[in-house]
Amino acid sequence: MDVSAFYALFSATCFTLVGLWWNVVQSHAAWMSDPSLRRVVGGIYLSFLLPALMGLFAQIGGTGQPQIWRAAFVALSAVGCACTLRLLARSRGDRFVTRQQAGAALLYALIAVVGARPELAGHIGLRPIQAEALLLIGLIVLGHALVWRFMAGEGRAESKA
Repeated sequence: MDVSAFYALFSATCFTLVGLWWNVVQSHAAWMSDPSLRRVVGGIYLSFLLPALMGLFAQIGGTGQPQIWRAAFVALSAVGCACTLRLLARSRGDRFVTRQQAGAALLYALIAVVGARPELAGHIGLRPIQAEALLLIGLIVLGHALVWRFMAGEGRAESKA
């Protein structure tokens, strides 16, 4: 695995998703006027921004100075986990969204654990930065699922009102 190339592509993709999401949000002004929808919109934003930032730190630290990406992954995962748990506490009973947010919180926690205890990745035959890459891919998949659900359900209903 060419870690540098992966994280360069990963970060660029995530930052592109951030920009695309904000283009969608700008065309739905009503989403920002409703506090509960605004929280979901912000949660989706973070689901792409935080992994993008983690990818940048992975490129800076790489395999030569892992303490850089490890510290960043732990800190950014703590932010992501806290924000996701806050959203989860305010979810309105949609099982899909609840599962997605619980899964994202779990992935953030696992990213922090591997960042703090990188030797754990060796138990599954991966280098720590590889294990983190797999977990970040999972976060992006969950973020996409949330966008789809939001656009097809809650967000679409709100835009018709």
